[in-house]
Amino acid sequence: MRDDNLPPRTGPQKADDARIVYFDRNAYQIGQGGRYAAWYGCNTCHSLGAVGVLDLDDGSWRYGGAFADIYRSIAERHPAPNQSFGQRIPVQQLWQMTAYVRSLQSFGAERIRRQGLDQAGEPQGAQWTGPLR
Repeated sequence: MRDDNLPPRTGPQKADDARIVYFDRNAYQIGQGGRYAAWYGCNTCHSLGAVGVLDLDDGSWRYGGAFADIYRSIAERHPAPNQSFGQRIPVQQLWQMTAYVRSLQSFGAERIRRQGLDQAGEPQGAQWTGPLR
């Protein structure tokens, strides 16, 4: 039995990891990643109008824009205090959040705003009592 449909248990191993195609440019995975980004409070700092390194939709990446680079940036390099995301967020959710972040530069401000409106009733950041607690 092939395990292509099983959730990943590890992060991407390299830039051409075969599992990336199941997340990158996949509307469902991107949507879930956007939901988790809101739930974990990422939009507190990375919202529309953020500047510099906080602006995730400008296509400029400090550590590289490949899927594996962005995954590592979220899981291992994120400087938020008391947030070891790679140890606190499930691996599959990190994959989905990475797909979401990679897709932001093609979204445009209106689509990002619309997603925020769609998720307005969901718990976000400090309101959510998911795996971070």
